[in-house]
Amino acid sequence: MGMTCSACAGSVEKAIKRLPGIREAVIDVLNNKAQVLFYPSFVNAETIRETIEDVGFEAKLIEDEIYDRSTQVCRIRINGMTCTSCTSTIESALQAIRGVQMVQVALATEEAEIHYDPKIVSYNQLVKTIEDTGYEAMLISSGEDISKIDLKIDGVRTDHSMRAIKESLQALPGVQDVNMSLKHNKISVSYKPEMTGPRTFINEIESTGSRSFKASIYPKVGGRETHRKEEIKQYYRSFLWSLVFTVPIFLTSMVFLYIPGIKHAFDTEIVNMMSVGMLLRWVLSTPVQFIIGRRFYSGSYKALRHGSANMDVLIALGTNGAYFYSVYSVLRAATSKDFKGTDFFETSAMLISFILLGKYLEVLAKGKTSEAIAKLMDLAPGTATLLTLDDEGNVMSEEEIDSQLIQKNDVIKVIPGAKVASDGFVIWGQSHVNESMITGEARPVAKRKGDTVIGGTLNVNGVLRIKATWVGSESALSQIVRLVESAQLAKAPVQKFADRISKYFVPLVIIFSFSTWLAWFLAGKFHWYPDSWIPFSMDDFELALQFGISVMVIACPCALGLATPTAVMVGTGVGATQGVLIKGGQALESAHKVNCIVFDKTGTLTVGKPVVIDKRLLTSIAVQDFNELIAATEVNSEHPLAKAIVEHAKKFREDGENLAWPEAQDFISITGHGVKAIVRNKEIIIGNKSLMLDHNIAIPLDAEDILAEAEGKAQTGILVSIDREVAGVLAISDPLKPGAKEAISVLGTMKIRSIMVTGDNFRTANSIANEVGIKTVVAEAKPEQKAEKVKDLQASGYTVAMVGDGINDSPALVAADVGMAIGAGTDIAIEAADIVLMKSNLEDVITAIDLSRRTFFHIRLNYFWALGYNVIGIPIAAGILFPSTRFRLPPWIAGAAMAASSVSVVCCSLLLKYYRRPKKLDKLEMHGIKIE
Repeated sequence: MGMTCSACAGSVEKAIKRLPGIREAVIDVLNNKAQVLFYPSFVNAETIRETIEDVGFEAKLIEDEIYDRSTQVCRIRINGMTCTSCTSTIESALQAIRGVQMVQVALATEEAEIHYDPKIVSYNQLVKTIEDTGYEAMLISSGEDISKIDLKIDGVRTDHSMRAIKESLQALPGVQDVNMSLKHNKISVSYKPEMTGPRTFINEIESTGSRSFKASIYPKVGGRETHRKEEIKQYYRSFLWSLVFTVPIFLTSMVFLYIPGIKHAFDTEIVNMMSVGMLLRWVLSTPVQFIIGRRFYSGSYKALRHGSANMDVLIALGTNGAYFYSVYSVLRAATSKDFKGTDFFETSAMLISFILLGKYLEVLAKGKTSEAIAKLMDLAPGTATLLTLDDEGNVMSEEEIDSQLIQKNDVIKVIPGAKVASDGFVIWGQSHVNESMITGEARPVAKRKGDTVIGGTLNVNGVLRIKATWVGSESALSQIVRLVESAQLAKAPVQKFADRISKYFVPLVIIFSFSTWLAWFLAGKFHWYPDSWIPFSMDDFELALQFGISVMVIACPCALGLATPTAVMVGTGVGATQGVLIKGGQALESAHKVNCIVFDKTGTLTVGKPVVIDKRLLTSIAVQDFNELIAATEVNSEHPLAKAIVEHAKKFREDGENLAWPEAQDFISITGHGVKAIVRNKEIIIGNKSLMLDHNIAIPLDAEDILAEAEGKAQTGILVSIDREVAGVLAISDPLKPGAKEAISVLGTMKIRSIMVTGDNFRTANSIANEVGIKTVVAEAKPEQKAEKVKDLQASGYTVAMVGDGINDSPALVAADVGMAIGAGTDIAIEAADIVLMKSNLEDVITAIDLSRRTFFHIRLNYFWALGYNVIGIPIAAGILFPSTRFRLPPWIAGAAMAASSVSVVCCSLLLKYYRRPKKLDKLEMHGIKIE
């Protein structure tokens, strides 16, 4: 309810689609309905309903129309992809399967993310489909393992024992599913982490039967890094073996020709005109062509079988052309007494060797692009100290356990110099914790009782006891890793350019290569160029063949395919290490275009912890009664100003511990204005001036003067009405964040316009804006009006970023081109945001935009390398310089150049690893220290 036009429908649709696990959302304005197709493992109907309400509309579920179409998401590792043509082939094959809803295949990470209906298709079928397409596939996660653990069991010898263990586990509360494999002595348990955990399962297994079983966490195999290392080894071995054969071929064909005695030995004829050198080169090149180069045959066969062509096709055609023409020359020489032909065995062998060297360097460099994720995963400590406490909180025992065995509500001891083993909050002790590895915050953060801590951070100086809250896949570290992995899978819109080119690239290169050969061959046959152009020991056919092969092997679709994903991988990884979580290529691409930023005031430009600094009573009511009435009303509200009023009232309570307030009846929160309720049979209304006028409550001149005075000092004036009479005025101050003014100034130098939008009154908003240097202010704006302002700016031609704390900014965050949630802390799953800033520092806004600009500079540079290289390299290989300079590219040099292009693109992306924040921000950091 509440939608009036297509703009409303658009904001609802965008908000819903920003949630994780949304397949499709269709909004019907005329019938006030939305139909949403979603994956229950990621999001539920109630969350969708709440998201619509956050945008500013009423929403309720139509119970009769909730359809259960379950969906799971699985991730599969794919080996053997070389370019975007391969990813397109796999995507097409998977999308043709009934039950598959969405597919994303990433070349840089060599992974696929598939959304599918498990009632129609299984993940085993998906793996088989990829294998049928001609690639190796291995399941990483099936979508069922959000809270799932694999346990290794020693001592099990019979099916009966395994079944007994399974039955005892199934009887535990919170266990959802148990699967067993006697062959691997493995049991997989799916469970609810708030009810049970892996330590309970191990204890249960070890106490089953005759207590002869031992259980431990099943060792993980086949991770991304393991696969990458294996791939690097394979290419290295292949390259070394190819060298063993290629070096002698190179020596016999290029070096020994110039050493008289050796030349004579190799030129000795065996059968007719076939020499020793020819036979030796044939023997040595055959293993390189068919055994070491087998991967190119299998790759091209798989591609052609599915109607596409990739890099392997070009290499196979080029090397086969050289090899089989050479075989023809050798056989012709053996059967003729006057044939004087030349072989090109060195061309095919050296070509394969250089391409293998290039692939080895490429996978070596690609491995470094995903280092950020590996570093994040290594942050989690291997062990933790588990405490057992008695009812009074005294320590009864200490035990060192594997950190994967931590369960919700466990009490963990963290000594100085140790890593925090789990997300949680401090229940005893005080210390400083270095959170730089998670949030990018350079200075250690003070922690005392009640403060939250993040798993993987480093305890600096004191002993802490923490209570675990989020464990396993729910921890902040796991969420960050998942978010970064998803971001690296998501394609940036600019990548569509490379995908479009790759469809036609290889066929066009093959046509151009054949045309090159034909043109040079005909030119030679009809003597369109002088015979002196033909090099020694070649004829016109062989010269034309060399040009044709050079064109075929110099063209490189790989470099184009790697240009965007490698830069996005490194960029998102670097961002994660600095506390800036960018949700994929789309967010990165939009952020680099931003030229206008809309800031919320409370919690974004200001600290977000308002304090009551003045209170004036205008009637004869007792101060204690006044405090109780306002606190009883405001305690029901979540607004920061309400919390400030309650905290203020607490200071005047004599019974400090007994904080029960009088009961409030008929409580109503009026968004953007205030609250009202009945307390002790009195009607209490607390809010701004417009709320009082809406309720026809007269505002005395004294109250007007107090409001004007407060607002002139950048304070928020709050009016309190008791039984429709203004009884008092509260002045609330929310101080500016350190460095806010300087951050706005830096954005100005980056040619980015800053605007402030707030629900606060105009005078307070204007005062804050003047203090930080913002010229455009929109005050007294409701959440939906903030979104309207964002849309107005977009209509004026701006690319808009909205920066808010995510509390009441969701509509504007969704409406903006880039939504940035600031000060997220451990709540990194803020759905409405494209970029999540873990700290509350405004300089991270600058870092996010600067990093996205730098990443896109590297993407453009990559495309310049990849396209420029092909545009220049192909004509040179075709012999465009040969008539004027006699310069030509032999095929083996063309192959080396092709391999170098991919390596240069990946290395260009890797330069992003050395990204440093703008130097202006270092001055901001220093400024922040001075203020503190």
